[in-house]
Amino acid sequence: MPVRLKATEDLIAITDLRQNSARIVKSLRTERRPVVILQRGRAAAVLENVDDYEMRLQRLELLEAIVRGLEATQSGKLVDNREVMRRLKKIAVD
Repeated sequence: MPVRLKATEDLIAITDLRQNSARIVKSLRTERRPVVILQRGRAAAVLENVDDYEMRLQRLELLEAIVRGLEATQSGKLVDNREVMRRLKKIAVD
């Protein structure tokens, strides 16, 4: 699991990013901690390891699917297994 951002430690000025990009990218890979890029003293972007980013997207997709399922349950829009199989067979034949 990726390490969480430490707001007081993981701040990098955009100038430092320009001058030390290779070192910063290496640190992202080894320490697996995102960094906040500052521009004019304000947070402008977050830079993180690609693997952690992809994992975050997968988790988000899963959570969104769970929410859609919960909403379908609450609104009574569930379809039983027999109906699903009937619809799938119809699609396969057409």
